[in-house]
Amino acid sequence: MDLTMSTTTTSTSPAPDHDLGHHLPSSTSFVIPPASSPAAAMPPPSALPPTIPACDPHDGPASLQLIEDLTTHAGAIQRRVLREILAMNAGTDYVRGFLGADAEARGADELAAAFKERVPLVEYEDVKPYIERIANGAPSSLISSKTITELLTSSGTSGGQPKLMPSTEEELDRKTFLYNLLIPVMNKYVAGLDEGRCMYLLFVKPEITTPSGLVARPVLTSYYKSRHFRERPDSPYTRYTSPNEAILCPDSAQSMYAQLLCGLARRGEVLRVGAVFASAFLRAVKFLEGHWRALCDDIRAGRVDGSRVTDPACREAVARVVARPDPALADAIAAECAAASWRGIVRRLWPRTKYIDVIVTGSMAQYIPLLEFYGGGLPLVSTMYASSECFFGINLRPLDRPEDVAYTLLPNMCYYEFVKVKKDGEEVRDGKVVDLVDVEIGGHYELVVTTFTGLYRYRVGDILQVSGFHNAAPQFRFVHRRNVVLSVDTDKTSEDDLLRAVTAAKRLLAPLGAILSEYTAYADTASIPGHYVLFWELTPPPLPASGDGDAEAAAARVMAACCAEVEAGLDAVYRRCRSRDRSVGPLEIRVVNPGAFDALMDLCVSHGSSVNQYKTPRCIKHPDAIAVLEARVVGRFFSDAVPHWEPPFQVDAAGADGAGVTPPLA
Repeated sequence: MDLTMSTTTTSTSPAPDHDLGHHLPSSTSFVIPPASSPAAAMPPPSALPPTIPACDPHDGPASLQLIEDLTTHAGAIQRRVLREILAMNAGTDYVRGFLGADAEARGADELAAAFKERVPLVEYEDVKPYIERIANGAPSSLISSKTITELLTSSGTSGGQPKLMPSTEEELDRKTFLYNLLIPVMNKYVAGLDEGRCMYLLFVKPEITTPSGLVARPVLTSYYKSRHFRERPDSPYTRYTSPNEAILCPDSAQSMYAQLLCGLARRGEVLRVGAVFASAFLRAVKFLEGHWRALCDDIRAGRVDGSRVTDPACREAVARVVARPDPALADAIAAECAAASWRGIVRRLWPRTKYIDVIVTGSMAQYIPLLEFYGGGLPLVSTMYASSECFFGINLRPLDRPEDVAYTLLPNMCYYEFVKVKKDGEEVRDGKVVDLVDVEIGGHYELVVTTFTGLYRYRVGDILQVSGFHNAAPQFRFVHRRNVVLSVDTDKTSEDDLLRAVTAAKRLLAPLGAILSEYTAYADTASIPGHYVLFWELTPPPLPASGDGDAEAAAARVMAACCAEVEAGLDAVYRRCRSRDRSVGPLEIRVVNPGAFDALMDLCVSHGSSVNQYKTPRCIKHPDAIAVLEARVVGRFFSDAVPHWEPPFQVDAAGADGAGVTPPLA
């Protein structure tokens, strides 16, 4: 992922999650259209850009003009996108089920009006049966006239399993178009990016083969394995320090070692560093902290340690990068890594680096302090906003501060609608549905998309706030995921998920004669990897104060089992992050003394909460709230087991067994 930033915005709000982003400052002026209808004042265009426009990333002026054309005529392009999607898919089972068997015979305007009147807004559970039928072998025409070529696994979950999003070959062209726009935007704000390489630490994740033979995999794994990435034209802007074979190595530990080795060997060429998510970049820093001596040994000897990188293709490709011994480079790297502090280590190891390119919006915002510590003042850039459902938009001002990052949604990527949301006490209430150009500055909305791949009026689950407009296209700050209270990496745990897991675990307290009277949680990202922390207040306190070693050991065993039981009760994405990816650390329960949650309530009331309406928050983020409970901790316990995880689909030698999938609908 790569580029962008921002200078003039018109609102404040939190940060985003379902994205792939980056940043930069802007000298261009941004027109704020009238609040009534930004698109209404625009004259009808003589010719609109194609739905997937040609975009040469090396032609900066033409690419930037294309952004202007798309955003100026956002309303007209959105109307055309909806007409194209419906004309293409009116004959699918899903659309005909709402619009009738004669849908294909209707005029474009009539079809669009009927679509918005009759097709309901849906969530994943509503479309899941159609997608699972396709996973089991039903034709793509259930939802798409184009052949569905793969299913993209979302980090969000449904029923404990990742969501499966349909994708087509054409969609890769649309994603490539968006990536191509990032380069000219970034070049506006950072000079000389064509004078070296980028050290982007990119990884693939496991693929699953569905019973129909379709591959299900994360959206970025899909892109990295596609011809669009593997056979990309040589360009000074997409020259990575890592060879493709290192990025595509399926073993994450080998891939990490190989990519860091290449990045260090090409230290003098590196102009920008990054990963997709802030959490992944910080895991790389932690890995470097534990392996820099071995990496220096390889650079000094001009080799790749065969015991650390056993994948033949990866090892051979990396060997070509480190083919010559370089003792001087190894000594220089070792001197930096052996220093007393790792503050600014990124800038010290790669002194030509201009910025760190990672997503720092949404749940990734919690990693900003660590990134600033290791980055030594390097700008943090979030360039684009995307999800498994669709790629959405770009950050036109990539050097803005992380808290100011706003994404401009490109109107040709899908058809957008927005449900206005309002928080009333603890309940989020839905309001009216509006189109892309009709959102209001400062308003909060849930994103709804109709895609070219077979999703219709689908609620993505992202809550966005409008910060301004670029021409007629709104700019959004990502606020949060609906219902998500905990996240460290790609895991997304809701309050209901947490409640179910805690309810199952608290039964294990019986041998201690204690009950769980209150609990809350937060994601602790001070360590790498981060981990979930649960504060539990138990009645009566089960931890012996007498110094009885046997009783203490028994209590510790029970509490460790409670930690493991909570983890076992969380969803499949969390369990995969713990057991396979190792991107989330063992869950921790911190037992607090009696009265700790009364002190938390006192703090919340002092900050304006109503005593009458106060409910214990099941997730806390404010440092003062964490400090109140932390000061009352009397015991700390960690999970002593790795939770079980297995793919939702299994394919054996005889074929697909269909595990985890409901049978095709009649």
